[in-house]
Parts: sequence; structure tokens; C-alpha cells
Amino acid sequence: MIIEHVAIWTRDLEKLRNFYTTYFSGKSGEKYSNPTHQFESYFIAFSSGTRLELMQMPSIPMTLNQVDTQFTGLIHLAFALGSEKDVDSLTERLRMDGFRVVSESRRTGDGYYESCVLDPDGNRIEISA
Repeated sequence: MIIEHVAIWTRDLEKLRNFYTTYFSGKSGEKYSNPTHQFESYFIAFSSGTRLELMQMPSIPMTLNQVDTQFTGLIHLAFALGSEKDVDSLTERLRMDGFRVVSESRRTGDGYYESCVLDPDGNRIEISA
């Protein structure tokens, strides 16, 4: 069994699509639009086969979760890179491009080497080796 995809609501579909294709080498499918429901989405595919479904619809309310506070539910997406150097490099690239680094690269108690950044919507993205 595999996780086929994870879906994320957004207010800026193009900005989020560009983030995941630019920094995580995702390949974007064609935009799907349903004018009746004012719904639009993209599937972003990754080399592992897992996909993200990025979705936008004006009737979806903004989240009440605070990005600096942990909360119940889905808390982060994790992307595994090839090496610690790759983690450090991407973390620094994201910082230089104006994205917030929530936690610097480090070795965790469970053996990962990882950092954590926020995507354009404030979702936590873990970058690990």
C-alpha cells in the first residue's frame, strides 16, 4: 500500500504550484477547473509516485491554526533528499528566496537529518536526508 496523494486547500493556486515544482522537482499536471463550483486544482507528481493535489475554491474558509503552534491533524509534509548537503543547500536556497525556516538543519533523536520550512501558505515542510 502507498499514499497516493495528499490534498491541500490554498488561496493562491499558482503560487503553491510554483513552490512545489520549483523547489521539490514536482511535475505539474494540467489545471482542472469546475466553473459551476468555482473549483480549480492541480496534481503535482513526484518521482516516488506520490502526488499532491493543490485545490482552490473561494468558499473554503481560512485555517484558524497558527503556524508557530503545533496542533492536531496533519502537521507537516516530509521530503527526503539524497544527502545532508542537499538538505542544507535547499534550506539555504529557500531562506534566500524569502521562505521562513522554522527549524535549522539538525540531527534528530530518531536519526533523521532535517530542517523545516514554511511553504507560501504556512504549511510545514520537512526536508530530510
